[in-house]
Amino acid sequence: MYQHMRAWVLSSFLWIAIVHGKIVTETSLDLSTGKLKSAVFKSPAFILGPGQVQNKWFYGIDFPKGHIALKSFNAEVVNENGKSVPLSETYLHHWLVARFYYKKPITEEQTKPKTNRLSSSNYILVGNDGICQGQTLPQNFGIGSETRHTRTFIPNPYGIIVGDPNKLPEGYEESWLLNVHAIDTRGVVNTRGCTECKCDLYNVTEDANHHPLRKNYIGGLDCCYDGTQCQLKEGVQGKKRKLYLKYTVYWMDWEKSIVPVKIYILDVTYNGEQSGCQVEYDVPQCSAASHSPGDCVDIREANMVIPQGGDVIYAVAHQHIGGVGSALYGQDGREICTSLPLYGEGREPGNETGYVVGMSTCYPVPGSVQIHGGETLKLQSKYNKESSHTGVMGLFYLLVAAPA
Repeated sequence: MYQHMRAWVLSSFLWIAIVHGKIVTETSLDLSTGKLKSAVFKSPAFILGPGQVQNKWFYGIDFPKGHIALKSFNAEVVNENGKSVPLSETYLHHWLVARFYYKKPITEEQTKPKTNRLSSSNYILVGNDGICQGQTLPQNFGIGSETRHTRTFIPNPYGIIVGDPNKLPEGYEESWLLNVHAIDTRGVVNTRGCTECKCDLYNVTEDANHHPLRKNYIGGLDCCYDGTQCQLKEGVQGKKRKLYLKYTVYWMDWEKSIVPVKIYILDVTYNGEQSGCQVEYDVPQCSAASHSPGDCVDIREANMVIPQGGDVIYAVAHQHIGGVGSALYGQDGREICTSLPLYGEGREPGNETGYVVGMSTCYPVPGSVQIHGGETLKLQSKYNKESSHTGVMGLFYLLVAAPA
């Protein structure tokens, strides 16, 4: 099934890179500027044995300092020797990085809250400009298994402006948090079931906050929280491993010529309310006894209003295994961006068979694709449903700059 799906998606992946000259190829972006800086960091270590889950939040992580324009952030899971770890051993469900402000004077230890929520008045979660605010989707950057082959670079003269002293609330300083959700699938009885967080494989009846699972909830984030264990094959004994999320950041020192962008993170589960983003959903299996591949596709759609418009600078979707693409349309039906998954076909890190190892990105020529303030956009997410899927995502990252 995945070989067929890969062939179809890859052909579309290559086509979308050149259509009408509006979307540049992945290799044609100019990174050769003396003003561009970069650094490679590692998260705090996390330990995983066969079938175990890591889903911690790390506060006060290493990050570039000062008033800067972020240009790119990407990451991957590595072992203690710095070697890339394949998705077939440790599945990177997702990672995300977000800003928060903390009140000063404050000790270094106080920059690292003891819970997964910034609930104290000492902390302010900055978030983004997207539809799903608050604690739901607060990130500036964040993707998942596709991280090694998904472009995140923001072309000149644009950037995500952070560290602006004029934006800091009085008495606060800026810091960053990182969430890493990784699932060790070595020796498990059902690899895909573990990556899709099927509740019966984790033997849980409560979520991370000890609340009973919702009725008919059969898989998703509430069943594969930090510290849970996916079912192993009988007799499996494997060593625990020390792992890290290695992340690479590109940035430029702020200057007046840099054009700031707004970050809109859209969710196909959005139901029209401020707290209406469920983040994940299930895909039922196709009921037809016989069908052609194109007939057995689950299509999910949601409409949402963008508060402030501008030029679309960058766009990309986030999908899980089974995804066959996502698209964003304007109120008049025009296509803003189509983002397609790339499936691996080997064993080495970044090319793991059956896994989503990349998502195509949209880089419209500046000024060629615009969104109007107050415009209603339609987000569409498609998944193959030859088999059922639990806990899938249909997110869309959109960077918009006010026109000159």
